[in-house]
Amino acid sequence: MMASSYNAKDEDGHITVTGPGGGAVLRSKKPENTAFKQQRLPAWQPILTAGTVLPAFFIIGLLFIPIGIGLFVTSNNIKEFEIDYTGADTSSPCFNCSQNFSWNSTSPCTCTVPFYLEQPYESNVYVYYGLSNFYQNHRRYVKSRDDSQLNGNLKSLREPSKECEPYAYHNNKPIAPCGAIANSMFNDTLELFYNDPNGTSVKILLGTTGIAWWTDKHVKFGNPGGVDSNLSAVFQGTTKPLNWRRPVYELDSDQSNNGFVNEDFIVWMRTAALPTFRKLYRIIGKSSQMVPTLPRGNYTLEVVYNYPVRSFEGRKRMILSTISWMGGKNPFLGIAYITVGSVCFFLGVVLLVIHHKCGNRNNGAEISN
Repeated sequence: MMASSYNAKDEDGHITVTGPGGGAVLRSKKPENTAFKQQRLPAWQPILTAGTVLPAFFIIGLLFIPIGIGLFVTSNNIKEFEIDYTGADTSSPCFNCSQNFSWNSTSPCTCTVPFYLEQPYESNVYVYYGLSNFYQNHRRYVKSRDDSQLNGNLKSLREPSKECEPYAYHNNKPIAPCGAIANSMFNDTLELFYNDPNGTSVKILLGTTGIAWWTDKHVKFGNPGGVDSNLSAVFQGTTKPLNWRRPVYELDSDQSNNGFVNEDFIVWMRTAALPTFRKLYRIIGKSSQMVPTLPRGNYTLEVVYNYPVRSFEGRKRMILSTISWMGGKNPFLGIAYITVGSVCFFLGVVLLVIHHKCGNRNNGAEISN
């Protein structure tokens, strides 16, 4: 009968089996004898006592409540005006346009919506367009684009990605830009007029640049052939998206804001996470320190109604807003800070009362013993 022996090594987790034919090393399932694998690393295990928990609750409450009040007051100081021009109601000035217009309409429909600003807007005013019930977060919709084409790659311009299907080719010509996102680009034209008390109508100058992220315009998006290329020649052999009225190289007369680097197009291509969203449309810059950007009074919104929303029961709106150091109007963050701070402070008071009563009982019991 052959004899065999083994030697277990805790240091490396190996088992050596020795027999007449020599030694063989077998791998053991035991972890190696190291501080990490044997969980012997130094650790801090806090002991939760009343002396540590109660101050934490009070400190969080005293910090969060003032911060929340500051955020809430700042948000409320932001001026915002919103007007719905969907035209779903028969009394709406845009009702006829909403009923008769579709993607295939040959001539645009124009409607005017009067409104009144009760307070002046002093600083820069940001004009947004808003859509409701529009799900830009749909998985297939989000994927329906060709980032290489949008970056100016000539090969992708002629051979769009399969992700763009069924909006990759039309009449055997590649679509530029391809995909469902580009095909559904918002194309209403919004213009503002101030109705002066003397009876004249003054058109408000709306800035078309500076509305897109710098990284989007200069990194993610680019025209084929470079900055100074002839866009009409570069896009020769391609066709416009099905729902567009004009090709991509005719979006703007300004060469630096035309083609794939058009800022209206870039803003639309950054998809929204929720079905109700707003996107920056124009900026009204402050021209004088003495005169408000938008004085109090009567205004007229002139809409070239190009974007139909009846098919998905959506709504359209125009928003005028100022901003602050924390961005646009959003009271949620301030309310959240106030709520968390108040709950922590309340819990601190409750636990302090419980500790005071129960602590006295325990001390009395120890003294009697």
